[in-house]
Amino acid sequence: MDKRTFLKLSSALVTAPLVSPLLAWASRDKLKNWAGNLEYSTDRLHSANSLAEVQEFVKTQRKLKVLGTRHCFNDIADSTQRLLSLKPMDKVVALDPQARTVTVGAGMSYGQLCPYLDRKGFALHNLASLPHISIAGACSTATHGSGETNGNLATAVSALEIVNAAGDVVKLSREHDGETFRGAVVGLGALGVVTRITLDIQPAFLMRQYVYENLPLSELKDHFDAIESSAYSVSLFTDWQKQRVNEVWIKSRMEQGRAFDAQPEFFGAKRATRNLHPIAELSAENCTEQMGVAGPWYERLPHFRMGFTPSAGKELQSEYFVPRPHALEAILAVERLRDQVGPHLMISEIRTIAADSLWMSPCYQQSSVTIHFTWKQDWPESWLPSRSGDTGESS
Repeated sequence: MDKRTFLKLSSALVTAPLVSPLLAWASRDKLKNWAGNLEYSTDRLHSANSLAEVQEFVKTQRKLKVLGTRHCFNDIADSTQRLLSLKPMDKVVALDPQARTVTVGAGMSYGQLCPYLDRKGFALHNLASLPHISIAGACSTATHGSGETNGNLATAVSALEIVNAAGDVVKLSREHDGETFRGAVVGLGALGVVTRITLDIQPAFLMRQYVYENLPLSELKDHFDAIESSAYSVSLFTDWQKQRVNEVWIKSRMEQGRAFDAQPEFFGAKRATRNLHPIAELSAENCTEQMGVAGPWYERLPHFRMGFTPSAGKELQSEYFVPRPHALEAILAVERLRDQVGPHLMISEIRTIAADSLWMSPCYQQSSVTIHFTWKQDWPESWLPSRSGDTGESS
């Protein structure tokens, strides 16, 4: 099956007979997204606790969308009809040490899964900057993840369970379904309701995290590749002012031959002497441990700790994926807009992501650099649109 045929078939899965809704509950308050800038067009939110309940609900609806953790800044997951929540389906279904996979319900977040995996001696290859988002939502939208050789979160998916518009269960896997699977992993909700997701895992590992301050822009121009490839995951935080990158966050795996050599200076930047927040004015209390203190992978790969407010709170975000060969050109183009962007911006993050083979991924067959913007809560002035934002939803 080629891509065109696959997309034609998937577009047919959008209607089903309309009968009375099941499992409905209506909120008196309007549903909003995480940032509060978007009010959903319906408050008819239905909660499913099992595969059977999902199937029955889908069969009774003409139209619906699945609402994830609402870490989304546009209306991709909005519906004027019905919204379906899978939040109660948040359990580990199976852990297969031999196959090195874990299967979870679609409502599970990374923050729930990671401590469990670590206790069992396993890890994921990568994580989002915050652990609060749902696994199925992040994978369905190909978001998050950082590192020269690391694919986005969707690249860890090895199998899916989907309920299509007829209420039938469809199971797809990397091993058995080839191109069809690669077309379905990043589905943006168009193929049906993802009810279970299987992820590749690996042996648990320890990490250290270091932060460097005030990287000269001239060094970034001359040594971008060396900077980004210096550790397992590298993030550059900048407000685009003063010809410098404010902070360089370096996440290093503690393995022989791979550990980062934390010298006092890094391409002209100075090693921080205290824990920092990406937004310098804010307390680092919400952030993961730095200063080279060793810790488990899931407490170093994210920027923010589970149980604490991510970033500055309910800010607005947008993100651009740029083909790797054009990365520096794009970064310098944004830097030239510093006077226009600066008054509305909290911080930007620049990171690299490896190429993948998932049809709808922004990194499909090309390594990418992302330029991420965290805006102040001023929607009219946050004028840069994004492809999908840092969405934590399956839509």
